[in-house]
Amino acid sequence: MKATIHTQGRQFTVQEGDILFVNRFPNTEAGAEVAINEVLMVGEGAAVKFGAPHVEGASVTAKILENKRGRKVSIIKRKKRKGYRRKQGHRQELSVIRIESIHS
Repeated sequence: MKATIHTQGRQFTVQEGDILFVNRFPNTEAGAEVAINEVLMVGEGAAVKFGAPHVEGASVTAKILENKRGRKVSIIKRKKRKGYRRKQGHRQELSVIRIESIHS
């Protein structure tokens, strides 16, 4: 069974067993179970249910495998002939999750 979910500001189409990299879930540890209730579509084939905006009573259960940080992105600002240079970096906080079950 497939489901389209909205979590952490992004949409994903998932099946059971899929592994996703999403923005970090606040106040969670590795091994924790997370329930995602914002399900936009659930089902497969002729038995598909669409929500407006969410499917009532549908949820997806995911397990957090690890919390980590993404690769570093460097932001460089420069103006020619003025001696103006600024360098800033950013690393996104990520959670690696595995989809355990889809409830319609």
